[in-house]
Amino acid sequence: MRGESRPLLAAGTVACLVGASCQGFVQPAPSSSSSHGAAAGGSGSSSSLRLRGAVGSTPNASSSGTALPSLGLCAALGAAGAAAATAVARRAAAVKKKGVRVVDGKEIPWNLFAPKAPYQGWVSSNETITTKTPLVNWETSHVVLRHNKQVPYIEGQSIGIISPGPDKKGETPAKVRLYSIASSAPGDDETYNMVSLCVKRVLEVSGISWCEYSNVEKGKDPEFPQAEKVYRGVCSSHICDLKNGDQVLITGPTGAEMLLPEDQGSNIIMLATGTGIAPMRSYMRLLFNDKAGANADGTRKFKGLAWLFMGVPF
Repeated sequence: MRGESRPLLAAGTVACLVGASCQGFVQPAPSSSSSHGAAAGGSGSSSSLRLRGAVGSTPNASSSGTALPSLGLCAALGAAGAAAATAVARRAAAVKKKGVRVVDGKEIPWNLFAPKAPYQGWVSSNETITTKTPLVNWETSHVVLRHNKQVPYIEGQSIGIISPGPDKKGETPAKVRLYSIASSAPGDDETYNMVSLCVKRVLEVSGISWCEYSNVEKGKDPEFPQAEKVYRGVCSSHICDLKNGDQVLITGPTGAEMLLPEDQGSNIIMLATGTGIAPMRSYMRLLFNDKAGANADGTRKFKGLAWLFMGVPF
């Protein structure tokens, strides 16, 4: 999708946002008066680039953080000069005051609510957005939670949800689980009162799908009473089963690895290769839909290119 017409991977900033836990962010390093050559496929820019990012457990990502998942996009990034990068570092400063973290000179909301003192929100809506298939883990829900402006966040961050449990260890409540935020900072209704999640229900059934553990007594599962083992995700099931008006315990926000670049002319590559569409949805809402991403005359602030690659294992 385009903010304006321009060549793919034109000179300037190229941000690669991978999955729900990785970001490779390539931008030209400051050029000297004697610098020549092409950067990011353009001309007249410095050929010296730097790569910054924090790499999580994304398939095909190297432990060094300099390799991105293989979707043919490594070549594109290579053309952008990623091979010339000499450092991998997320320049996030230490927390200077409660509830705030400084990242690249900008303050962002940070851990306003801890697991021991979560915020109590409410479910505004919960909609199943997938169609049932023969696969046992077909169900994904879009859940909108009301926080009444008490849990501010920005695109690319996550919040934690505490389910009643018990979890695998029998603990109640269960330990907090992090979920990427699927809405832009204003929320789906653009009032800054809401936060949205896209959550897939974790369900494993022996004989039908891969299943290593079981947390349902044999013969007691309502859907699969004949199965030897059934595992139902504790927190994902809790979220998918929430009803309008239900209370939900929220922690966070957290996460500084998946933030959008400040440069509105950036070219952004989003890779959701089975790791979830939620953070990508938050970016797209801001860049192309919400009023927060528009100028006074109605034109979009974002002027770059945004590429979204969505994939699933099967």
